[in-house]
Amino acid sequence: MNAIASLATPAVSVDIEGVNLSYGDNHVLKDVNLAIQPGEFFAFLGPSGCGKTTLLRLIAGFNQADTGRVLIGGSDISPLPPWKRDVGMVFQSYALWPHMTVRRNVAFGLEERGVSRAEVERRVGVALDLVGLGHLGDRRPSQLSGGQQQRVAVARTVAVEPKVLLLDEPLSNLDAKMRVQVRRELRDLQQRLGLTTIFVTHDQEEANTICDRIAVMNDGTVQQVGTPMELYERPANLFVANFLGTANILEGRVKGTGADRIFEIEGGISVPVPPGAVIPEGAKLVFRPQHAELGLREPSDTASIALPGIVSHREFLGASVRYGVRVGATEVAVDQPFHSGEGLHDIGAAVSLTLPKTSMIWL
Repeated sequence: MNAIASLATPAVSVDIEGVNLSYGDNHVLKDVNLAIQPGEFFAFLGPSGCGKTTLLRLIAGFNQADTGRVLIGGSDISPLPPWKRDVGMVFQSYALWPHMTVRRNVAFGLEERGVSRAEVERRVGVALDLVGLGHLGDRRPSQLSGGQQQRVAVARTVAVEPKVLLLDEPLSNLDAKMRVQVRRELRDLQQRLGLTTIFVTHDQEEANTICDRIAVMNDGTVQQVGTPMELYERPANLFVANFLGTANILEGRVKGTGADRIFEIEGGISVPVPPGAVIPEGAKLVFRPQHAELGLREPSDTASIALPGIVSHREFLGASVRYGVRVGATEVAVDQPFHSGEGLHDIGAAVSLTLPKTSMIWL
């Protein structure tokens, strides 16, 4: 058996059923239902105060639900205290003992469980090698970088061989460059161990780059669950569209019927409605900045629509140029690839904004 396999446990599912949790009059979690697959890297994503960390702590046993239950591998763990749930949690602060060496920090949880000395030494060695810190076992946390401290916290958690790994914004204390490096290491480690992992973050880029699926949360409710691409391309509502990347939103109203339907935008601009498009009452037209293209003439193909606009500003971003374009009464963002030698659209220039019909979202 190799070292990694010796710390791995069979992947299990995590199911959250009808969970409600309140602090006094504050209803923090509202009828949360989620099914997380065995071995999945799953994210709770949302703004501060949306309930994502509360939900993670509820799985760990540090919070108790008013109603509902949590199942791991099909077994209801709701009545169990944290130390009997077989879950491991990496806290945002890492929570390392400053007076202990790296090796002693990783060994602490095992010793508290009464694991034999020989087995403690074996698991500590395997866990530290797994995160690339086997040579730093005698250092103290203050002698490590932020990224190394984060790895110690992960090693301490996987050493106890949890069924589920819980990560509470573990990258928030790192600088931007280190954050990219460590998130790749986390993904690699999770795949090698095959552990069901739940990751809490407010950073959509982090969630998009390392997670299999994401639950977008707001105000204690799950807004939508899906893969990063599904959420980005087909958001369920305006909150999801706005939270995952930049979304252009054009307000207006549908006029006409059948093939003659148009969407009249504020400012008197009419957009032909694609045949078969389902537009809820009061819906808005949503599209992403990179889905539109700027030109001086309207397109001749029938797969796109054209909107007249005026360039209001532009930002050079290296690989692309972001234009602000006023369409009717609304300013939208349009991202265009930058190619050396090509001219840019001038501020104040009249342009045609071409948008493929397949990129139009009605929310």
